[in-house]
Amino acid sequence: MTAKKMFAVASLLVAICLCGAAWERAAAPRVPSARPESPAVGEISGRITFEGEPPPLQEVDMSKDPVCAAANKPPVYLEDGKVNRDGTVPNAFVYIQAGAEKFSLTPPKKPAELNQVRCVYKPHVVGVMVGQELDIVSSDPTTHNVRVTPHLNPEWNHSQPPGGAPLKKKFAHPEIMIFADCNQHPWMEAYIGVTSNPFFAVSGDDGKFVIQGVPPGQFTLGAWTATFGTQERKVTVEPGQTVKADFVFKKP
Repeated sequence: MTAKKMFAVASLLVAICLCGAAWERAAAPRVPSARPESPAVGEISGRITFEGEPPPLQEVDMSKDPVCAAANKPPVYLEDGKVNRDGTVPNAFVYIQAGAEKFSLTPPKKPAELNQVRCVYKPHVVGVMVGQELDIVSSDPTTHNVRVTPHLNPEWNHSQPPGGAPLKKKFAHPEIMIFADCNQHPWMEAYIGVTSNPFFAVSGDDGKFVIQGVPPGQFTLGAWTATFGTQERKVTVEPGQTVKADFVFKKP
């Protein structure tokens, strides 16, 4: 084979390889960018603490109802004023007090629940939005009498026997807070926070809270406790960000 023919064959092979590579690139799908879009909402988180010597808790006497007494190992204390050893405070109600009025908001479809367990309301503090259903249920084998005494909403008082159907209620007006007790068991106490928006939370056993899904904006955040009073502070929520908002209470 002459040098001229060898050059022609080599050129043909190179051309075939280049065309094959081009076809492979054309057939390969494009990989979209993996960069996610920023969320349109943010959240507010924080911790509730108490400074100083907390007041003593009130002990409960359940002896008038043998069912309640048998279900609880003494001593039993009211939850109002509870402060953990590290100073954190459970059962604080934290909510957007002002600034959410400009948004069109609908009540959550899922009902909130207030249960009666071992002759104690669980949770001790519960939140609902105006128009959201609150289900009061009983897990106890004894009769309760649920009494709710609002100032801005209608008062109601219903007996609930063991295994009875849930009491389904809604509130028409915001109200912080509504007191609930039991005529049968005077130590049973709970608090219901009714808000005009779904942006609220209750501090857990560790004193921490998180309010999720908050639209961007400037808000007034309120914090309520049954024993140590209330506080408020301004917060600014940015998309995809978590705003820290701690509250420190002291003895009134």
